Amino acid sequence: MVHLVEITPQNFDAAVGIRVRPEQEHAVSPVMQSLAEAYVHPDGVAWPRLIVDGERPVGFLMAFFDIDWHGDGTVFRSGLWRLNIAADAQGRGYGRFAVRSVAQELRRRGTDRMYVSWHPGPDGPEDFYLGLGFRTTGEISGDQTVGVLKVPAA
Repeated sequence: MVHLVEITPQNFDAAVGIRVRPEQEHAVSPVMQSLAEAYVHPDGVAWPRLIVDGERPVGFLMAFFDIDWHGDGTVFRSGLWRLNIAADAQGRGYGRFAVRSVAQELRRRGTDRMYVSWHPGPDGPEDFYLGLGFRTTGEISGDQTVGVLKVPAA
């Protein structure tokens, strides 16, 4: 059964061992960088989780909650910050599971919109996110396209 688990000292090596396909490495930060970013952000902002199928780690996700989007205290957003599915586990529904899991957590926290950003291009995940119902907002964050999904009610 596929489920999420918190990152602990016992599964840390498995988490940082998650590697995407080589042609995707430019489009997503490694898990180690994500965990470092989770560590330096205030409590509760980052939500890193290992995606496990049975006992096998197959991916990593990190959600974000109530980030000051413009840095001026006017717009706060929540969503999917990182998604790394192991190269040998891609195409098996783990990415969909990850997005659904974050959407459920956002709904549980009272949020009805889920944001994500992605690198455009042939090796990027744009088709994946659009296929799940995300729509582009017209914004660019750094060099990434920003998308939003209305989180369905439970």
